[in-house]
Amino acid sequence: MIRDNIVKRKMHNGEKSFGAWLHLCSGMSAEIMGDAGFDWILIDMEHGHGDLQTLMSQLQGMSTSTSIPIVRAPWNDVVMIKRILDMGVYGVMIPWINTKAEAESAVQACKYPPDGVRGVARNIRATAYGRDFPEYTHRANDEVMIIAQIETTTAVNNIDEILSVPGIDVVFIGPSDLSASMNLMGQYDHPDLLKAISTVKTAAENHHVALGTLCTSIEQLTTLAGEGYQFLSMGSDAAFVVQKSSELAEMYRNI
Repeated sequence: MIRDNIVKRKMHNGEKSFGAWLHLCSGMSAEIMGDAGFDWILIDMEHGHGDLQTLMSQLQGMSTSTSIPIVRAPWNDVVMIKRILDMGVYGVMIPWINTKAEAESAVQACKYPPDGVRGVARNIRATAYGRDFPEYTHRANDEVMIIAQIETTTAVNNIDEILSVPGIDVVFIGPSDLSASMNLMGQYDHPDLLKAISTVKTAAENHHVALGTLCTSIEQLTTLAGEGYQFLSMGSDAAFVVQKSSELAEMYRNI
């Protein structure tokens, strides 16, 4: 049975949600992270090393979790997005949205006709292998969340046109790629980058689209939440392992 997408409801109600990413391609890691209490967990298939089989194992690991499963697609590709959605995810983050046409293509890929071009299949995981086919196909367009990632100066220049496309639930700023596209890689406090981010933030407010980004600390998360960001990420399974293992090794070295 398809469940209510609580995170999508929060975004449309102006509320905040907090999540984390999966990069380790592990069903056990997904299970641990899913049970941690995040609102959503995002499996990264753009920069993550997994494939559709590891995606399946991670979704199975999260199957008893209350966290909403989301996947970052490798690209704005209708075939890959279709296959990801057929596995039963409740949201798709689509990278490198630069124009209105690309935003329209992303939304179309995520929705069944008449709202989109998503292919229809019965015996897939999303429909409980056919058991919930009528309910799933009836509700999927309303429950699947669409997240457009803004990562280039071209996207910033076209942001009002991009966010005019119906169906986008969250606009997500990728600070690393955006800084790189401005020849400011890693200069996250540079005035030009902050100005570009402000442009996206203003457009999101004007178009009533939720705003999201990555956070590197609790202090930053608190600040961004206070500035109106609604969809906030705090690390990944890989980052948590690296951070904690490094802290413990350094502690033991100092004993």
